Amino acid sequence: MKEIIEQQFDLQDRDAKNMPSLSLAFLGDSVYELVIRTVLISRFIKPHELSRMKSRLVNAGTQARVLERIISAGLLTAEELAVVKRGRNAHPHTIARHASLSDYHMATALECLAGWLYERGEEERLVFLVNEGIREELEKLFI
Repeated sequence: MKEIIEQQFDLQDRDAKNMPSLSLAFLGDSVYELVIRTVLISRFIKPHELSRMKSRLVNAGTQARVLERIISAGLLTAEELAVVKRGRNAHPHTIARHASLSDYHMATALECLAGWLYERGEEERLVFLVNEGIREELEKLFI
């Protein structure tokens, strides 16, 4: 999709390595949410439940747990870990109301990783990592 957007809007390709962490997180927030929304739609959830279910999966606490699972499973490369550290150490100007500071930093790190993978055209890797990290949360929702 990234290539199509760049082509249609005549955009220059960017080097994800040189993008600011919070810019990657800004992009990654949407990419992560798109993955989650796609999963929810495929589970035949009633339309009035979609937003509630999405909110349970796309929030700082859940995203922090997802990233912790990915890290503890040893799934990240050294380069991906470096991106996570950049994102975790970023200094956002706002913090979500219902999140601890540590969860917010971890969620930002996950979003930074998602944005970085998207920018590099590594959507398959992104979806693999999200799937590995979110599986337990999905089981809680759909049992």
